[in-house]
Amino acid sequence: MAESEVMLRRVPSRSSWQRVRKARPHLLLSRRGRRRFGVLTRGELRRLRRRLLRAHALGGDWKLGVPAGAHVAVKCKIRTRSRPGSRSQPTPSVPPVPCTRVGSCSLLNPRNHSTPQSRAGRRVLKVSPNITQPTLDLGSGRVLLMLPPGEGFTFSGICRVTCIYGQLEIYGHIIKQGQPPQDVFSVYTHSYLTINGVPYSEPEKSKKGIRREIRALLKPYMKLDDRNWVVRYFPPLGSILILERLQTRLVDFLRTYKCASYVLLQENILVRDNSEFVALNKIGIRRQKRKKGICLSESGLCALEELISVSCDGCPVILLCGACDIGKSTFSRILINHLLNSIPGVDYLECDLGQTEFTPPGCISLLNITEPLLGPPYTHQRKPQKMVYFGKTNCHNEYENYIEIVKYVFRDYKREFPLIINTMGWVSGDGLLLLVDLIRVLSPNYVVQLTSDRSEPMQPLTSEFVELTDGLYTKSKIKRYRGFEIPEFGDSLGFAEEEKESSPVPVFTGHILLTVYSEFLSSKNEKNRGKYNRIFRDLAVLGYLSQLMLPVTEPLCPLHSLTPYQVPFNAVAIRVTHADVAPTHILYAMNASWVGLCKIVDDMKGYTRGPILLAQNPICDCLGFGICRGIDMDKRLYHILTPLPPEELRTVNCLLVGTISIPHCIFKNQPGTEGTVPYVTRDYNLKLLGASEKIGEREYRNILPRHKSRQRRK
Repeated sequence: MAESEVMLRRVPSRSSWQRVRKARPHLLLSRRGRRRFGVLTRGELRRLRRRLLRAHALGGDWKLGVPAGAHVAVKCKIRTRSRPGSRSQPTPSVPPVPCTRVGSCSLLNPRNHSTPQSRAGRRVLKVSPNITQPTLDLGSGRVLLMLPPGEGFTFSGICRVTCIYGQLEIYGHIIKQGQPPQDVFSVYTHSYLTINGVPYSEPEKSKKGIRREIRALLKPYMKLDDRNWVVRYFPPLGSILILERLQTRLVDFLRTYKCASYVLLQENILVRDNSEFVALNKIGIRRQKRKKGICLSESGLCALEELISVSCDGCPVILLCGACDIGKSTFSRILINHLLNSIPGVDYLECDLGQTEFTPPGCISLLNITEPLLGPPYTHQRKPQKMVYFGKTNCHNEYENYIEIVKYVFRDYKREFPLIINTMGWVSGDGLLLLVDLIRVLSPNYVVQLTSDRSEPMQPLTSEFVELTDGLYTKSKIKRYRGFEIPEFGDSLGFAEEEKESSPVPVFTGHILLTVYSEFLSSKNEKNRGKYNRIFRDLAVLGYLSQLMLPVTEPLCPLHSLTPYQVPFNAVAIRVTHADVAPTHILYAMNASWVGLCKIVDDMKGYTRGPILLAQNPICDCLGFGICRGIDMDKRLYHILTPLPPEELRTVNCLLVGTISIPHCIFKNQPGTEGTVPYVTRDYNLKLLGASEKIGEREYRNILPRHKSRQRRK
């Protein structure tokens, strides 16, 4: 009777427990919780419900009969053991479910509700509490990355970056939400690039509205489960980007040549093999240490800030100078990318013959840049506004011709955008005097002088130093006055204000010197500088020739299979710029050579036969470049392979041959040819003076100082 009274009193609790059990019958609960279920308070019920939700979020499913997580069973077992005299069967521990996606992020969102992924009995993505940049492998060569504000992702490799939400900064260029994707080249030949999350103002939306917007933006790229995962771990004011495998004609063309393919590949080094590494490796990139990326010093940041503020208000002329491999090109790319964030375009005057930025080597050119520069020079070859082919990688013994060409190209500057002038790294001896001539001729408003501990100290190029120093072809202020002061002219040097503005070449009126301490990393040194520069020049030529390839949808064709243009002998004049060649040998020098396609003032219609030879090097416009792949002596035709369109090629009436050569890998890589490969021979006499089995590689011998070599001999 007593037992029946107890049962009657516990009827409400029994019915409540049955309702809960029907909903979640397979969750493991202790007897203690079941017996006291009818008398639980609201707080205890809330905690119990939270525990049940956590259990099934970790894998428990009452519909499919899947047992709850191991931690719930452990808790229940502990509670049962606390009761004296009770026995409990040991619960087998469930092994952790392996993650199929990349998840390396701290639990940024404290909410841990269930998702449709867990309800369907699928594997749940686990995250690491140590890393704040979660990545997710989307398949098909795409990886999603979330960046908190102020953090950076330094990587090596090539990829295409798309900003889905927020703002990004790469190499000084800001990529905002909704802008087209950018191709990024972070190769080991230069400093690695870093993708930084840029802080932005907090949107005037609720958290629910932000989550709804993120889901809508990610809908074309991933499924609903992945979108919910992104929303759950999205950092406040963070950025979402997608990294894709990069496949362009330039990349495919460079990979066909051994001399260039290794530049785009990753180094085979032992690294920690984790899920992030596997996902990034699928698209061809790898995370690197932040110290391997590009770093600007405080002086560099101050100079950037001043130049950007001045360029937004006017059109200053900025000249960069410094020793070899000190970072002039890197600083110019950062400056251009920063300026493109505020203004539509930037003009660029290339005066460095050996390491050109937008053209093949050996050119002096003027360009208008409207797109960001996110890679080394050979990845962004552009068509210049005006260009002259000098034909050599230096101007030794041709200083006057070099100055005249710079003045000829500079006359085409319209002063509509800021102008950045890049100079050579030759800053000692005659090179310093030649730089003084350039400053005096071009009259920049700002001179940015880069210094470093790796290079020898350089004389500060202040306005007073330039005025009082004789150049190679210009005189100082004192010698221009011939020792007498002329007060009525002052500093105008005999020019009125109207004459200064109308003069095609500006009059030097002084400049502001900005000294920047360079902290850019460089793998070059005195021993390997020549080898590196030669490789970069070959890559620039290959980057230009990649324009010959058809769109990506068409198969890639080797160069020797393309149809060349036929140019008659009497339609063009020819000239070898760097040496005196006998007329009887001029065609031998032309064959299988890199030629500049130029346009001179003289008319070639009066000539009936050819070849037509020029007596001196002309200063004329260069429209492009090509390869003279053959000469037909019977039909008197040159066979020219060039990416120039036919309408521009019709205006070409001069072919210039310089010291710039075709990369050897182009001759060696000619698939499909039968017999001997054209222009390649193995019958080479290695006993000749200067011959070597390793053609193209410099051997360094006796590099020790003299006193050490004497000690070795003793």
